[in-house]
Amino acid sequence: MTNKNRNLVEQVCSLIDAHEEGAPTLAELGATLNMSPTHLQRMFKKAAGISPRQYAETRRLETFKTKLKAGQSVTNSMYDAGFGGSSRLYESANGKLGMTPASYGKGGRGAEINYAIGHCHLGRVLVAATAHGLVRVCFGDHIKAVEAELGQEFPNAQLRRNEEDMAEVLATVIGVIDSHSQKTSNLPIDIRATAFQAKVWSYLTRIPTGFTETYGAIAAAIGEPKSARAVGRACGSNPIGVIIPCHRAVGASGDLTGYRWGIDRKKALLEIERASAG
Repeated sequence: MTNKNRNLVEQVCSLIDAHEEGAPTLAELGATLNMSPTHLQRMFKKAAGISPRQYAETRRLETFKTKLKAGQSVTNSMYDAGFGGSSRLYESANGKLGMTPASYGKGGRGAEINYAIGHCHLGRVLVAATAHGLVRVCFGDHIKAVEAELGQEFPNAQLRRNEEDMAEVLATVIGVIDSHSQKTSNLPIDIRATAFQAKVWSYLTRIPTGFTETYGAIAAAIGEPKSARAVGRACGSNPIGVIIPCHRAVGASGDLTGYRWGIDRKKALLEIERASAG
């Protein structure tokens, strides 16, 4: 990312963060920065991987969830986060929480999540989804291990093993893992992300198949050159392995470090990708 683009991202983010109610419009941002709204939108999204509106929504949801988990009521959290009313909150949360905002702070209470478990050359793989999309793709050596990971994230959700309804999604994910023969771009996802995580995860999906980039290079590319460790943490918190290809992020020396499901699995995924790309 050029210094000019980095400065633009920083300026836009600062203006959005400083806005007291809601979020500034593209026209307002453009007027402040002396740019056309269309050009500003295009340059920001190219540099950051998300639009100014997506950044603003992510920031507000991040604030809302933090206050909710700290014990504030839904109403107070909603207004403190800059939502003008419940309809705006639910509109923004749709497809990001996959459950009512109140249930988010209660371990997914009230959410219905279907899941299925299959076998691939990485071991057991679990895929789980709400009605909005995927919430978890994880690996393990045993069925109990992958079910435990799902349960830790959503301890109060209604979890239902449903091989029939999840068969197509499971087959797609296994196809990606075992032969890279499937595309995942059309799979709907329903995951939570901070503004920083959203930038990292979006960038990871743009790294070409079979290639890797260092945490430092990713940090620089998203306009956060001093945040290599934070990039590593964002990769480690990725809830949907393979769909968000955090296995393509490597250490400064190129070593395959820091994969939450094991270095051997990271190595195997990259070998499959390189073989299919070749």
